[in-house]
Amino acid sequence: MRIIFCGTPEFAVPALTRLLSNPAFAVEAVVTQPDRPRGRGQTVSPSPVKEVALQAGVCIYQPETVKSDAAYDFFQRVAPEAVVIIAFGQIIPARLIAIPRLGWINLHASLLPKYRGAAPIAWAIANGESRTGLTTMQIDQGMDTGPILLQSEIEIGAHETAGQLARRMAESGASLVIQSLEKLGRGELSPRAQDGSQATYAPRLKKEDGRIDWAQPANQIYNRMRGFAPWPGAYSMFRGQLCHIWGQPRPTSAPAAGDAGHAGDTGGAPAGTLLVRAGTVHVICGQRSELELIEVQLEGRRRITASEFANGMHLAPGDRFGD
Repeated sequence: MRIIFCGTPEFAVPALTRLLSNPAFAVEAVVTQPDRPRGRGQTVSPSPVKEVALQAGVCIYQPETVKSDAAYDFFQRVAPEAVVIIAFGQIIPARLIAIPRLGWINLHASLLPKYRGAAPIAWAIANGESRTGLTTMQIDQGMDTGPILLQSEIEIGAHETAGQLARRMAESGASLVIQSLEKLGRGELSPRAQDGSQATYAPRLKKEDGRIDWAQPANQIYNRMRGFAPWPGAYSMFRGQLCHIWGQPRPTSAPAAGDAGHAGDTGGAPAGTLLVRAGTVHVICGQRSELELIEVQLEGRRRITASEFANGMHLAPGDRFGD
């Protein structure tokens, strides 16, 4: 089967690797975003997908926009039977969608129609889901609205971050892509329409999404910490400085050893208040819950333990996170 592969980030790499190593498929070209500034140093560098394609010696095409006539001519000239598209980063116009006989096969990191949009893994964790999944579909002109080919469920670990889950899902998704292409090629799949009335959305993450609302219960704050790792992370203000925070909900069933109080014994202090108890640091959250601080990083400084933070900042009664 002659294929064009469209993708950009690390999430798309396992599927491309599997396709390149499978003799049933001929990857005629890899289409990826132009080289961009990346990382802390903002050095212009190729996408993870391009790096794999370079090693494999595959034709690489990097259009600024696939809506151009040049891009249309490229896809027409290659004339693939199918296009696999995973986290490519551009909207595909209708005239390109019509080119491959088997369509454009997209791998989406949710059980569609749930979590349509750019950040399904992050929002599934942030919303406290215990299960999610993967969907292959044939794209159409809508946002993740195309007919479904195959789906598989995946359990979300209780302490798993978005980055960790994405790595697991990328590997599982590669197998689902292969299965979908094989069954499509043999005429064994009947794409089924999505039920739009069941749709939920997972919009692109913004930096502001990481700002902690301490009025929320600790478990909800923890879910957002996991869902927004590695970016934008979870942060708050402390003494006028932006502070990234890592922590976990504190069990409410019993006091800690050597601790006269326990979660819920907040003395009426407002949400965001810091408490130092028996060598640990806690933050009062909504519904009389507490978050135990694990690590903290003030802007421009290194990441340190909660106890180092407490000692270095000389925490005093009434100190709070928040604006």
